[in-house]
Amino acid sequence: MENDEHFMNLAILLARKGGGNVNPNPQVGAIIVNDGRIIGQGYHEKYGEAHAEINAFKSCIESPEGSTIYVTLEPCAHQGKQPPCFEAIIKNKVKRVVIGSLDPNPLVAGKGIEAMKKAGIDVSLKVLEKECKDLNKIFFHYVTQRTPYVMMKYAMTLDGKIATYKGQSKWITGEKARQKVHEDRSRFMAIMIGVETLLKDDPQLTARIKNGINPIRIICDTQLRTPLTSKIVSTAFEIPTIIATSNENIQKHQAFIEAGCEILLVSSISKHLDLKDLITKLGEREIDSLILEGGARLNASALKAGIVQKVQAYIAPKIFGGKEAPSSVEGLGVEHPDQAYLLDRPQVAYLGEDILLESELI
Repeated sequence: MENDEHFMNLAILLARKGGGNVNPNPQVGAIIVNDGRIIGQGYHEKYGEAHAEINAFKSCIESPEGSTIYVTLEPCAHQGKQPPCFEAIIKNKVKRVVIGSLDPNPLVAGKGIEAMKKAGIDVSLKVLEKECKDLNKIFFHYVTQRTPYVMMKYAMTLDGKIATYKGQSKWITGEKARQKVHEDRSRFMAIMIGVETLLKDDPQLTARIKNGINPIRIICDTQLRTPLTSKIVSTAFEIPTIIATSNENIQKHQAFIEAGCEILLVSSISKHLDLKDLITKLGEREIDSLILEGGARLNASALKAGIVQKVQAYIAPKIFGGKEAPSSVEGLGVEHPDQAYLLDRPQVAYLGEDILLESELI
C-alpha cells in the first residue's frame, strides 16, 4: 500500500537518529497513525533506554486505540533491559502493525508477531524490507555472527596511493570527505589501527564533529611497542582504549593498565596477531562494529583473515606516482586474477572534489 511505504519511510528517518547511540542494539523507528494522521512517533534513542514503540506511545497526542503502528524492525518479544514491545502494542489496543524487517535474533524470531495475531491484531510484514535491512546491517551481522561488522576504510589518489614515497598522507582528501570520516567514527562502535600507523602518525582516532561519539580505540600491537607517551595512551582514561597483543609480559602490561588501557591477549600466527581470534574476543565484549583504519599491511592481513565485510574507499582526483609510494593493500597479494577478493556493485557518492566508493565483500 502506498501510504504504508510513506509512513515506513518516515519511521526509517526517525530510526537513523539513534545511530551511534544504541550499539549493539538495532536502530528502530516507530510511527503511530490514525485516520491518516500521525498521532505519535519515537525511536530507540540510547542503549538500555526505552525502545522505539514505547517512545512512540508516550508521545501520542490522543488514544492509540484502533490505530496503525509502523515499525522498522519486528517488535521485541523478550525481556532484556526493557520489557517486550509487543506487549505494549497489545495493551494499547492497536488495530494494525506494519513491520519493515524481521529480527534475526532467536530471542525474538516471530514470537511477538504470533502473539499479536492471536490478540486479533492485523500484522503486515516486509514493507520497505530492503531499506529497513540496510539500516541495520551492523546489527544483523552481529546478532547472527557474534563478531563485529568490519568496514575497511582508506583514502587514496587516482593512481591508488595512500601516501607519497616519503610517507606523507595529509591530506589526500578534502574537508567534506574528512567530515564523513568523523561521522562514521561516531556511528561505529570501535576503530582499529596497527601499531605501525600509531608510531608513524600518533593519531587520536576521535570523532571530531559536534556531538560526536568517540569510538572505542583498538591498537593491534603484537609485541607491545606502543609508546606510553602516545596521544591514544595519554587519553585512555577519557576514551576506552584496547591494546591487542600477544606479548604476555605482565610487568609490561601494568604500565598500560595504569594509564587506563585494557590489555587484550590474542593468539598469534607467524609472529602476527590472529585477527580471527581478536575479532571473536571483541564480539564477546559486545563490540558490534569497527572501522579498520590501519595501514596497507593490516588491510592485507584483515582481508586474508576474512574479517572484512565492507570496503570504503575515498578517491581524490590527484596523482602521487612513485614505485615506492604505498598502495591501500600490501602483503603478497593474490597470484591469479580469479583469486581476487570480490565485492558487490559499489555505491558512489561525491564529497566535494572527492569520490566515495562503498562496497561489500561477496
